[in-house]
Amino acid sequence: MLTSFAIAVLFLLLTIPLGLLRLSVLARLTVLAGSIAIVVGSALALPQSQQAAVLWSLSAKQVRWMLQPAAAWLLFFGALAAVAAFLSPCRARRPHLWYAGAAVALLGSLGVAGLQEGIAFLIAWEFLSFGGAILLLADRGEAVERSGLANLYMLALLEIGAVALLLCVLLLGASDTQFSTWAASWAQYPNTAFGIAVLFIIGFGAKLGLLPFYEWYPGAYGSGTGASGALLSGIVLNVAFFALGRAILDWLPVASATSTGILLVAVGTVSSILAILYAFQQDDWRRLLSFSTAENAGLAVVALGAASLFRAEGFVALSTLAWTVGLIHLGGHSLAKGSMMLSADRAADVKGDYQIAQSRILALAPWTLGLGAVLGAMSLAAMPPTAGFAGEWYLFQTVFQDFHLHNTAARIALALGGAGLALTAAIALATMIKVFGVGLLGGGEARRRPGGTWPVLLLGLLVLLYAVVLPWSLHWLRFAHWPADPQAVQAMTQGPILIPLRFHFAFISPPLLLLVGLLFALLPVGLIVWGHLRQGRRRVPVWAHGLRQVPAQNAVTALAFANALRVFYSFVYRPTNDLQRQHRGREYFVRELHFNYSEAPFFGPWLFRPVVRLTQILADRIGLALQNGSLNAYLAYIGLLLLVIFASVFYV
Repeated sequence: MLTSFAIAVLFLLLTIPLGLLRLSVLARLTVLAGSIAIVVGSALALPQSQQAAVLWSLSAKQVRWMLQPAAAWLLFFGALAAVAAFLSPCRARRPHLWYAGAAVALLGSLGVAGLQEGIAFLIAWEFLSFGGAILLLADRGEAVERSGLANLYMLALLEIGAVALLLCVLLLGASDTQFSTWAASWAQYPNTAFGIAVLFIIGFGAKLGLLPFYEWYPGAYGSGTGASGALLSGIVLNVAFFALGRAILDWLPVASATSTGILLVAVGTVSSILAILYAFQQDDWRRLLSFSTAENAGLAVVALGAASLFRAEGFVALSTLAWTVGLIHLGGHSLAKGSMMLSADRAADVKGDYQIAQSRILALAPWTLGLGAVLGAMSLAAMPPTAGFAGEWYLFQTVFQDFHLHNTAARIALALGGAGLALTAAIALATMIKVFGVGLLGGGEARRRPGGTWPVLLLGLLVLLYAVVLPWSLHWLRFAHWPADPQAVQAMTQGPILIPLRFHFAFISPPLLLLVGLLFALLPVGLIVWGHLRQGRRRVPVWAHGLRQVPAQNAVTALAFANALRVFYSFVYRPTNDLQRQHRGREYFVRELHFNYSEAPFFGPWLFRPVVRLTQILADRIGLALQNGSLNAYLAYIGLLLLVIFASVFYV
């Protein structure tokens, strides 16, 4: 197992110079080999009850890498999506640079998942950010200026999170930066323990897309390809969630677990609702799926908040249930989102762009694309018997356990969270119907037949297999909680049936649902065969609501499909319509008509834009004071800088 991860690091390190030397083919092979090595290493680590550790020395200071069961689970499924992305045809404008950026992001993922020291962890965290930025800059899916602004916006918000994590390292690692001492260090801040928890939520939430940070998602994802989205929504998102879970469940003092849990449930619920509301209105594959990623991250954070609430009152089994549910949900999400992101690339191959519009994509594409995409969409819509259904069913059963809690505020938070989850699930179903129904099933113009659809099918089948084998693979997470409670995880299954600790409370069985679904599918197949044998093959015109033909003008657009919900939730969307007319001569001779529609960001105008304006004003005024044209002033600046450098050296 350790050999697999060592091989993965070597291959990923080799990919970076190969990419910089523009050797795209070799870079693709090495980054693919590194991803496969991560899959193999994580798979070997999952069945083991003991944690694997690698130790080495750096500047006379021990830096420890240890793979815990929860990290192995999330790495495994995230790396599977990465392997599928590297097997797919690359649509990046600069593939050599794209593979190098992917290698940097994967190296950061390994570091975040396993490093046990604060400074090294921060370096790995920055690898995640800059690796993602390199990915998107290499894609150049949008105009260069627009892509650069989206990346700068992403990095600015991610660096806010990095500063918050740096403050956590300074507070908890003042005497020792090893993670093994941080629980004891945190207990020494009884009055500010909740404040440190907020810093961790900000730090990791910037990458998870919790409000208000999810607003960098559509611009960044929309400037890249679907393969980049598969990496960012898979392994990068997974390790960020693991890091937040370890901080909340392993280091956070129990005295602050209730307030932190309530905050996590509230933030996760509101993030999920807002993200899926905005996802439903998007007309771009990548932007829609990016908001869906933020929505699923919010659902996992709700499970983490429930785990913190149960931990506060000593319900270790229920806390284990909630944390395990978060791992289950994100594991299945990595596969489903990967299949849909890669489907977006294949749709762009047919149409020439990523717009969700009527086109003959499935009519031209091989059956592998349709089957893989429908399984991914079903999972993201939480339809049985896919992975998404199993994860969200478990999540609902977890929040329904609120009656065990004694704290009234905690019970209300979980009850309201359950109501928010129901709303999120309903809108997510409509969103996936829109993206699959309008984006793939509709008729219209198309350019060419897409290729490289087998990775989409692979991930789609894994989405189904994930749920089917879950009753037998769940025991691999029996040591994933802090503290480990193997009995709780074993109580989540009973043969092929999934249960939330108690059989009489609720139960489902994805394997039996699949079997029953296949049996019921024989009925329509039998009717078709019987009708064909009895009456032969018949051709009839398509029913068009009484019309003689189906005009192209009657096709449902993505904008029209979402119109009803946009009107109902107009107080959230605050839509803007821009209608421009170009006249020929007199006003009533209209030559061209341009219509633009957009939703106003929820947090940008009130939170981010004022901060940007204030920063610009301060930079202008300080710049005028510093750049005054005086040579003596410039020499004074250099002298002060040298004094600071010398002082820092002597201090260290």
